[in-house]
Parts: sequence; C-alpha cells; structure tokens
Amino acid sequence: MLKAFQHINPSSSDFRSVARALTIVENNLAGAAQLLKSLTFNTHTPVTGITGPPGAGKSTLVNAIINNLVQQGKKVAILAIDPTSPFNFGSLLGDRIRMASHFNHPDVFIRSLATRGSLGGLSAKTIEMTDVLKASGFDHIIVETVGVGQSEVEIAGLADLTFVMLVPEAGDEIQNIKSGLMEIADAFIINKADREGADLFINNLKKIIRQNKDSKLPIFKTVASKNEGIDAITNFILSNPQAQNSRRELLLTQKVYNIIQQHKMTGINKKTLQQDIAKATQAGNFNIYKFSEEYVR
Repeated sequence: MLKAFQHINPSSSDFRSVARALTIVENNLAGAAQLLKSLTFNTHTPVTGITGPPGAGKSTLVNAIINNLVQQGKKVAILAIDPTSPFNFGSLLGDRIRMASHFNHPDVFIRSLATRGSLGGLSAKTIEMTDVLKASGFDHIIVETVGVGQSEVEIAGLADLTFVMLVPEAGDEIQNIKSGLMEIADAFIINKADREGADLFINNLKKIIRQNKDSKLPIFKTVASKNEGIDAITNFILSNPQAQNSRRELLLTQKVYNIIQQHKMTGINKKTLQQDIAKATQAGNFNIYKFSEEYVR
C-alpha cells in the first residue's frame, strides 16, 4: 500500500488522482510524507485567497468567479474551508452544496476541508493540500476560508492575492477589526452592495484605508447572488497573477516549524489525548503541567 501511495501522480486531467492524493495528505495516511516530498510544484500557479465573516456570501462569490474563469478556458481548483467544532471535531462542509453547479464540470475541482481548530481559519494541512494542487497542473487555485482579523495572516501568506470580503452590516465593527484587515487585504470586496448603507460603509472603509495603507487598495462592490461586479474581480485576479508577497517567508517559517513539531508529536492522537485527560481529571489532583510532561515521555 505504501508503494502505491508513493506512485500517485496527481493531475488536473485525472481528478481521482488529485482527490486520492489530497485524502492521503489531509488524513496523514501512510505514505503522505513521501508523496509530498515527491511533488514537483508549479510555482507559477496563482493562488487567490478569499476570506470574510460567515454569511458574507463567499461561496456564492467564488461560484461566480469560477464561472468566469472557466469561460476563459482556465482549469480551476477550490479549497473551501469550513470551521470545525472544538467539541466533536466535525465540520459542516456546506460549500459542496453551494457550489453544486460546478461539481460535474471537467475543468473544476472542488474540495471542502475542516479548519481542525486552527485559529487562523487554516489548518497545517491546507498548505500541504495547496501544494498538491500546485503540482497537479491547475491554472488557478482559490482558497476560501472563514473569519476576519489578526489571526487571518495565514491566508495572506499562502495566497498571491488576498480578498477580504465584507457586507454593509459590518458597519461599526470595522473600527474594531481594521488592524487585522489592513495587514492581509490586497483588495476588499463589499458584497450585498445593493443593501441600505452600502455607500456609507464603503466611504468609511476608504477613510480607514487612507489612514493605514496605500489609498490605491481596490474596493469592489458586488451583488454575488445577481452576478453583479464579478467581471471586475475576475479581471483583477487575471491581471495580477502573482503579486509580490512579503508574508510568504513568515508562513514558510511557521510551516517548517509545524513539520518539525509534527515529527515530535508522532503517535499522539488528539481524541485519545482527550480521553486520557478525562480519566486524569476524574482521578483528582490533576496538574496540567505534570500531565503534559509525563505524557510525552
């Protein structure tokens, strides 16, 4: 079985091979490390990150962007990241439903995955799975993730272009989250721009941008459900395939740190750890520091 894993050659012309490689990597099955080390990455494949709060309409927007890219002859891969419950480690993975119209398209590959508790909306596996897609020959990769704020710098390090998506209802909240937004955004998308207060919200956002960053930072108005404003975003993506990304080194440093950490953590299962902690706390006199030290011996 290990040899079979090592000889998987993920290709955008064979979605089964891509899906199988992603499953091996995501679940850290036998041969995953060998598979990753054997990949030949296409460093010229642009990665677009789209992030924003739940309910902003990210999946609807991504669906519309996919349609535009496919019409221009692009082969597109999407990683749609859903939040994981911290209690049962489950995930809704609802993007499969929202992007259903593209599931049978020969030029569109869609994969949902869970955050696995990562605060930034990305798990360590997201980076590895993006690398698999880069080695598979797709023309474009889109990573859609949840959340907005300081912890989202991960997506900014992974993507060549990062869009922060907001809705007019964000209103007063933007003052509280602007620092994180300014760090990660290459452009803003204001979706549901036909709603009341949209123009006022955009004007306030422009003022904040001028205070914190280059005033040329684009702001796109969209109504994704009506396919309005999508062409401008698609053209921006295609005209800026690989913008200079000064944050990639930080992400790579963290990734190498995580790889080393994973090697040190080999054999420790989180669910088993949870069960062992439950037993230890019931026994009384539980000390988390003593428990941790003894657990890794």
